Amino acid sequence: MPALPSSVPAAVLDTTSTALLTAAGNGEVTWYNRAAQRLGQLIGADIGSLPFGAATPDGPPVELRCPTVDGAVRHLRVTCRRLPPLPRTDPEPDGQLVYELTDVTEQRADRRRADDYAWRLSHIEQLARVGTWEWHLPTDQVVWSPTLKAMIGLAPETALDYPTYRKMIHPDDLGMIEATLDRAIREANSFTYTHRMYLANSRQIRVLECYGEVFTDESGRPLRMLGTAHDITEIRQVQDELAYLAEHDPLTGLPNRRALTARMSELTGAGGPAAAALLLIDIDNFKDINDLRGHAIGDEVLRLLARLLPDHLPTEAVLGRLGGDEFAVLLPSCDADRALAIGAGLCDLVARTPLAVRGEPLRVTLSIGAAPLDTADDDTLLLAHADLALYQAKGEGRNRARLFAPEQHRQAAQRVDLVSRVRRALDTGQLQLDAQPIIDLGDDQVRSYELLMRVRDDQHRQIGPGDFLPALERGDMIYELDRWVVETATGALAAARAAGVELRLDVNISSRSLEDPSFGDWVVGTLAASGVPATQLGLEITETTAIANLAAARRLASTLTSAGCRFSLDDFGAGYGSFVYLKHLPFSAVKIAGEFVRQADHGGSDPILIDAVVRAAHGLGMRTVAEHIDRPELVPVLRGLGVDRGQGYHLGRPEPLHELMARTIARSGVSATSR
Repeated sequence: MPALPSSVPAAVLDTTSTALLTAAGNGEVTWYNRAAQRLGQLIGADIGSLPFGAATPDGPPVELRCPTVDGAVRHLRVTCRRLPPLPRTDPEPDGQLVYELTDVTEQRADRRRADDYAWRLSHIEQLARVGTWEWHLPTDQVVWSPTLKAMIGLAPETALDYPTYRKMIHPDDLGMIEATLDRAIREANSFTYTHRMYLANSRQIRVLECYGEVFTDESGRPLRMLGTAHDITEIRQVQDELAYLAEHDPLTGLPNRRALTARMSELTGAGGPAAAALLLIDIDNFKDINDLRGHAIGDEVLRLLARLLPDHLPTEAVLGRLGGDEFAVLLPSCDADRALAIGAGLCDLVARTPLAVRGEPLRVTLSIGAAPLDTADDDTLLLAHADLALYQAKGEGRNRARLFAPEQHRQAAQRVDLVSRVRRALDTGQLQLDAQPIIDLGDDQVRSYELLMRVRDDQHRQIGPGDFLPALERGDMIYELDRWVVETATGALAAARAAGVELRLDVNISSRSLEDPSFGDWVVGTLAASGVPATQLGLEITETTAIANLAAARRLASTLTSAGCRFSLDDFGAGYGSFVYLKHLPFSAVKIAGEFVRQADHGGSDPILIDAVVRAAHGLGMRTVAEHIDRPELVPVLRGLGVDRGQGYHLGRPEPLHELMARTIARSGVSATSR
């Protein structure tokens, strides 16, 4: 090792871990310490061969990249300083340079890892839309991450102090934030809050969700606070929309069933008003609007009514939509008489106010059921009472309001009992079909049999369709009943056909099955699967059902008649009695209502009306059937008016289908009906 200048204690310099060497002005190494010797050994090179001369005297440090003997790379930081002139007794020449060589390999690695971590953290913050901040409590200095600055509309390099940040917070949230942070510092605890914030240089508001924690020293004194801020603006918007939709109808913007039910629970609960009422509103024949004009028009009608009705309700009233075409009005502090008057007023208002739908006036009417709060002790019962009153309003002709009365509840209980009785009869085989002959008035031959439902159970009185069908048509069991009738009739026709007997049967179907677009194809498929010609089965719908569901009636009639089935219009004249509908519906036959038939032999207007129906039907290629022929005197009169066929107690009483089948099959080979 070269000798050290005599002015410097060699022992001292050899004990330092920093590599030191001196060199003459020409770059020749004149001395180095033990640390420099070890560094040369690590690198595997003579210390004098290192390019330390890249460092200029008294200049900035430089870094050298030095491969080692084991193939690795070490990084050295080199600084150069001039040695002060030495006394002349020193043999060393003036102009000596001292070099300090520091191995910074691990420092560089640590710095690179720190930079990588900072890069990852920054990008994770950006991807997650989460910014961070740190508050050094002793100095009151706050540092915001670049992502947080960008989140609030600032460039990452922007200097930001707390007063400026504070001004960007929504004023309504500022007090809450500072109270939360003060409490967290006092309790040295974690915290969370959500607040609104204005973007820099903008009035646009973002919503930030913040979490954080306070850190203390060993004595428990708070030192710093770390926090995150997550931009949840879009999430909050979705949450707000979901919360709105949870309580409001999306089509009309009115409170929905859930909101109305909650408000009803408040009214019926303890502490509610002494007097209150509920109006249940239904748009009359709304299905016709959807079927004939389209659902877009139906939706517009709902929206127009939602805007019209509130202007004519008491200020404290709550109008909402329950679903479909049903609205409800909650009337706090309203007695029964006033509720009925309000309902009647709404009916009158809507009936005389045409709705401007796409530039054209459209008139609709309402049926309304009113129920006072004093008749119910919970929201479910209150709604049920209003529904019963609405049922009465519709049953009396629609376009009116009716008030709930206890008698309606008794009637409803009877309807429920009837439905249960029919269900039980259907499940146990006690629902049966009777067959009544339809006679040709020209030759007195049986042309077909109409099948009539009967419930014959363990109760004293059997019941027929007139007793239970009105109740069943409010529910879905009517679908099952209609299909049971068709399947039973098809089975009977197949059995008779197998015995060589050709029967013709006619069945009645409900308005609910008429509305089912798949019903016609199902009937045709059922006949085909049983090997029964479609000509052997006929279906009947009433005039009022056909008119109320004109498009559905046309669709079903087309499906059935094109397959070969008969399709008859029942009770013609009992409803509108309009020949216009005969023109547009392909019926096989028109059955004249018994109201015109019973007294036809007494003259008056009945024979004239029957004659008109016969002429119109024959002109359109349809047969006519007179119902309720209960006396022999009617037959020649009806025959003289040109009526083709008839049925009634005089011509043949209904008998159980199984008895008819047993008798006709016993006569195997002899047709029970003539063509």
